[in-house]
Amino acid sequence: QVQLVESGGGLVQPGGSLRLSCTISRNIFMFNDVGWYRQAPGNQRELVANINVGGVTNYADSVTGRVTIFRDENTVALQMIALKPEDTAIYYCYARTLGHIDWGQGTQVTVSS
Repeated sequence: QVQLVESGGGLVQPGGSLRLSCTISRNIFMFNDVGWYRQAPGNQRELVANINVGGVTNYADSVTGRVTIFRDENTVALQMIALKPEDTAIYYCYARTLGHIDWGQGTQVTVSS
C-alpha cells in the first residue's frame, strides 16, 4: 500500500505564495508520473501539474507561469506564486503506475483577503 501525505496548505492573501509538499512511501521513480490535482467546491477534480519518470512536466493553462513542480526520491512539491481566489481548492497529491493511481488525503488551500 502506497502512502502519500500532503502538507503546506493554508490561508493566503491574493498575490501570496505557498509551497505544497507530498511525501510518498516508495521511491518516486517507481511511478510513471506523480503530481497534483485540485478540487474546488462544486467542481470536478482537475490536474494542476505533474512530472513523469523522465522529468517532463505538464501544467494546467490556468496555473502556467505561477506554479512549479519539483521532485526528489520521495517528495513531490508544488511551489505556487501570485495566488488568486480561484486557486482556492483542496489539493491532492497522486502517484500513478500503469492502471493504478494512489492519492493523498488532500490539503486545503484558501486564497482570500
